[in-house]
Amino acid sequence: MTSIFQSERCIIRSFILDDLHEFLDYRNDLEWMKYQGFKGLSKKEYEKALLIKPSLDAGAQFAITTKTDKRLIGDVYLKKEDDAFWIGYTISPLFKRQGYAYEVICSMIIWINQQGDFNIKAAVKTENTPSIKLLEKLGFSQIKTEDDGSIFLLDKKK
Repeated sequence: MTSIFQSERCIIRSFILDDLHEFLDYRNDLEWMKYQGFKGLSKKEYEKALLIKPSLDAGAQFAITTKTDKRLIGDVYLKKEDDAFWIGYTISPLFKRQGYAYEVICSMIIWINQQGDFNIKAAVKTENTPSIKLLEKLGFSQIKTEDDGSIFLLDKKK
């Protein structure tokens, strides 16, 4: 199993069957996932979506695991679209507020910049203040607000 990229404490790689139990635990915690899409599905539905060869052009979820014990602690989403990469991220509530999201997104930005000259975009619900603050800390800025309440943030190719 090959990693897509790594951070100081984490490996970002394709999903494997053994990841699904922990993935189901946090993805189906509807209170924790209130600002996220891709939630509340059955194990079979997640298997069908996650246990395939990932395609950046179609958009793909990747597992975030710790380097030390290989435990799943979250996931990231990547989609290549013209001159931009769309990103998304979720950390399990068991690992919140430990700096994992910041660390992994920093590494993701470096990896995307190594792929070429791409803008980096993220869509965030207007009520999701912690995520907005995280993206602003990473150098993203708001570029527009959509009718559905999502805010689109853009990294100016660091």
